[in-house]
Amino acid sequence: MPVDVLVGLQWGDEGKGKIVDVLAPTYDVVARFQGGPNAGHTLTFDGTKHVLHQVPSGIFHPHIINVVGNGVVLDPVVFRQELQKLTDRGVDWGQNLYISRKAQLILPSHRALDRISEEARGGSKIGSTLKGIGPTYQDKIGRTGLRVGDILLPDFQQRYQEAVARHTTLAEFHGRSLDIEELEADFFSAVEFLRTLKLTDTEYLLNDLLRRGKNVLAEGAQGSMLDIDFGTYPYVTSSSTIVAGACTGLGIAPRHINKVYGISKAYCTRVGSGPFPTELHDEVGEQIRQAGREFGSTTGRPRRCGWIDLPALRYSIMLNGVTEIHLMKADVLDDFDEIQVCTHYQLPNGEKTDHLPDHGDLARLTPIYKSLPGWRTHLQSITDPEALPQQLKSYVKFLEEHLEVPVSIVSVGPDRVSTLHLA
Repeated sequence: MPVDVLVGLQWGDEGKGKIVDVLAPTYDVVARFQGGPNAGHTLTFDGTKHVLHQVPSGIFHPHIINVVGNGVVLDPVVFRQELQKLTDRGVDWGQNLYISRKAQLILPSHRALDRISEEARGGSKIGSTLKGIGPTYQDKIGRTGLRVGDILLPDFQQRYQEAVARHTTLAEFHGRSLDIEELEADFFSAVEFLRTLKLTDTEYLLNDLLRRGKNVLAEGAQGSMLDIDFGTYPYVTSSSTIVAGACTGLGIAPRHINKVYGISKAYCTRVGSGPFPTELHDEVGEQIRQAGREFGSTTGRPRRCGWIDLPALRYSIMLNGVTEIHLMKADVLDDFDEIQVCTHYQLPNGEKTDHLPDHGDLARLTPIYKSLPGWRTHLQSITDPEALPQQLKSYVKFLEEHLEVPVSIVSVGPDRVSTLHLA
């Protein structure tokens, strides 16, 4: 059976968690392939909001196997807290949650280094979530990191102390100290908890399940425009957020990949620093922020808001080989008489392009907009796709024509039931 992959097409926060939750019942496995507790996937059903950070979004379905892949960076403290919240809500995760032995561990010293590094940047901050993600991936690539499987080794304590010693030297380079002593007791307690879970070689688990005819939904975090290679570098995350990351982050061969679900809001948002061509600094941007409750599910930071950006979407679609688009939060635009769509950019030399320039040029271009009529309809009350207003159908058709990919789902509200499948 195939692996279908779900990725964000913008700068993250597109609504991937909700779509995984909607699609999950049709899959045997949901596997998270990158990122860490800097991601927040929000799911709303039965009137309750659930926010997941490291646990795959299929966890609410007892029959689904949930896998935390080797591409993930795992904070044991946050992971234990997250599982405790699930337990408090009556979710029995013990039998269907597996964690890769090869996933990297986020240490307390990684979090300290993240803050020290960000503060050292002064006015050129990346906009880090300060969860220790970057320093953990740095250790991974530098071949000095600790992995989940290491906690089962008799010399784990020694390996931990050696890592902290290296991090202490880095902190001293900035004239700082780590100050992690108060965090370590909680960390080692969480490590003891982690030892009781299903730690396994998940690449074997997943490939065995595929051979047995099971189908897998690979769940990405963040968005394609934050990819370490193809995003708006250096204002990106530290992992591969595109479809290619599913192969390296789960240990599956490219030949297994079938559908690629690309998730996009009906507008655009970004958290943290970095270029954002269609950003709105006026009351329209604030209206979108308030209507969409655009505040980070992990950090609580207000998100920067703007109109949808088709050149950036085309770029993400190309990189990922997207087969269908899921358009999220269309209801946020309910009250607009007109909706702007960025179709091209004007470069500083006056030329017009529909290609996404390198990040250094993004801040110097001017978006070119096409104005489309708004629908002025309360979408959350609609449960039949045929009842969608004609203006929204025209908006969807306009996107399909310019992106050359069908829109198969339109979300008109946060709840599961507010997810309309188009014919």
